[in-house]
Amino acid sequence: MTHHPRKRFGQHFLHDPAVIERIVRAIDPQPGDTIIEIGPGQGAITLPLLQKHGTLETVELDRDLVPLLRDKAAGHGELLIHEADALKFDFRQRKQAGSALKIVGNLPYNISTPLLFHLLGQIDCISAMFFMLQKEVVERMAAAPGNKRYGRLTVMLAVSVKVEKLFTIGAGAFKPPPAVESAFCSLTPWPQPAFEVPDAERFRRLVTQAFSARRKTLRNALKGMVSVEQIRGLDIDPGLRPENLSPAQFAALAALR
Repeated sequence: MTHHPRKRFGQHFLHDPAVIERIVRAIDPQPGDTIIEIGPGQGAITLPLLQKHGTLETVELDRDLVPLLRDKAAGHGELLIHEADALKFDFRQRKQAGSALKIVGNLPYNISTPLLFHLLGQIDCISAMFFMLQKEVVERMAAAPGNKRYGRLTVMLAVSVKVEKLFTIGAGAFKPPPAVESAFCSLTPWPQPAFEVPDAERFRRLVTQAFSARRKTLRNALKGMVSVEQIRGLDIDPGLRPENLSPAQFAALAALR
């Protein structure tokens, strides 16, 4: 049975054995882990994980792939396939007593950012996430203040997780080859919050407003939300651009009233 990648699902199937082995090593399945793979595709990561761990859950939107995955997994371990949209999937219901989830996957480029925010909303049931994403997206996620890639996504992720870019993956590792390079990264929830965010919605609005005008100075970018005097009161120069502030400084600004 063959399956051709579907453009509307953003499918690019991984086939490079060396890359697959490196990914499984990074995920490092441990006894007691509940591992859920998002978008297993043709099973390139699914089968090695299943063979190493014995059990695995997957969330797959493309129903035509489900029988293919079941056939391939037969005899390799216990595979539970959820035929669902990962953007709407309730990961909390899959948490076993005493063990948080490891979420892994080759995320389609067209849904990667909304999917990350969906998972952040359920971060209390997750112990670690390992994703293959567009290299540029990973660089945005892991960027430091002052870097041109640093932006809204970086700051919003920093509240909940530590992001690490683990390695780059060339286009030739996929069929069909995507037009961009990919990267594999880990997202590890902080044991304690990195900084306090008393009002999550106000924080989100302030960060969004700041980076929607990233070429402006803070004095202009945050007009209507915080005053120049309030910015100065936190020992922050209102003449700085949003990309120069740390996530904790954004949280401090959002806490102002």
